[in-house]
Amino acid sequence: MAHRTMRVTTPKQLEAALAIRRKVFIEEQKVPPEEEMDGLDESAAHVLALDPDGRPVATGRLIPYGHRTGKLQRIAVLAEVRGQGYGRAVVEALEEIGRAMGFTRFVLGAQTHAEAFYRKLGYRTTSPEVFLDAGIPHVHMEKVLAE
Repeated sequence: MAHRTMRVTTPKQLEAALAIRRKVFIEEQKVPPEEEMDGLDESAAHVLALDPDGRPVATGRLIPYGHRTGKLQRIAVLAEVRGQGYGRAVVEALEEIGRAMGFTRFVLGAQTHAEAFYRKLGYRTTSPEVFLDAGIPHVHMEKVLAE
């Protein structure tokens, strides 16, 4: 089943995205609020994934990150809908936006428990070792698009 995604274009939609991130990262994963809310949200491209009732249930953002490269960040799915394809829908929507912006490479810092998820979407691990971000183990990953 294809999930509906939308690019965030209004303050209300951005607040919905931030609410998902607060719930997942700050409440569930205990990321300090000052690390999660880093000041990049105003300039980033955001997407929301919606459940069949139109309720926002997942989000992510994309920022420019060097020559023809976009960085996927803050990908979050509400606990009650995990494993239903919303994360994939968010990643694919962000990649589509990035391609339209001229990006040919995407990078991200994946929590180690999500590494296999990103691998299924065509990402490969590029960091030689695990690193901590907000106290959570991560790896660097990338996906290079065919020219």
